[in-house]
Amino acid sequence: MSFPEHSATPNGTSQPHHDTGIKRSNGLAVAALVLGILAVLLFWTVVGGVVLGLLALILGIVGARKARGGRAPHGKMSVVGAVLGVLGVIASAVIIAIGASILNSDEFKDFDDCVQHADTRSEREACAEDFNKDVNN
Repeated sequence: MSFPEHSATPNGTSQPHHDTGIKRSNGLAVAALVLGILAVLLFWTVVGGVVLGLLALILGIVGARKARGGRAPHGKMSVVGAVLGVLGVIASAVIIAIGASILNSDEFKDFDDCVQHADTRSEREACAEDFNKDVNN
């Protein structure tokens, strides 16, 4: 005869059953993972790489701390989301640094000045050709 608060094991002994009926979940882990994946996929945009990456990092850290404290499952999912968020932020920072260096270069300033003073399409195309020559040399 088995009692509702005990469940039978294969060797015939009974164990106390501690199911409270409450499902524990870690929504922070899921959110961190989704935001981390989006940050890696959209790293070439500031919003995608930096903002989503930082959100993934923060939610991943909070979710991992909850999981470590035993208050939530999926600690590894939180860590993966945080790592992907960091990768998205790093890749986005590299893209921003490259873009800033190009925009601040003397060649680009010459190109911008040339395009602003060009009146026809052929003059703008000549500016683009000069810019390509300056960059490649």
